[in-house]
Amino acid sequence: TAALSPFVATRRIGHPYQNRTPPKRKKPRTTFSRVQICELEKRFHRQKYLASAERATLAKALKMTDAQVKTWFQNRRTKWRRQTAEEREAERQQANRLMLHLQQEAFQKSLAQPLPQDPLCMHNSSLYALQNLQPWAEDNKVTSVSGVASVV
Repeated sequence: TAALSPFVATRRIGHPYQNRTPPKRKKPRTTFSRVQICELEKRFHRQKYLASAERATLAKALKMTDAQVKTWFQNRRTKWRRQTAEEREAERQQANRLMLHLQQEAFQKSLAQPLPQDPLCMHNSSLYALQNLQPWAEDNKVTSVSGVASVV
């Protein structure tokens, strides 16, 4: 029936990428010696970026390729940025906790200390009564008795 119908498209068999050449195998991960890593870390501690001549000299001294040194430094900078960002975040959180603690401590001290007497309030009995009200203190509860507020 497919040959008789002009509108039926021939169906392609298989995946479209099957006919491509197979991809090249990745090189196995190079393992560096402890001495090489130690030297690379020391150099990184002093200098985060290397010029091409410095990189070539270091690669030759460590019996590595230029590309290996370049890649190692790129990876190490990425790790360094992540670590410093994590350290900054930890310091920020610690500073926030300290500020919160200090604010709570200051608030508790303010509750414990009596209010300083205002000279204006001392001569006006209504203002004097208002000055001594501390609505946040638990032992001062305001109740209303026949429309007049009083402190219990």
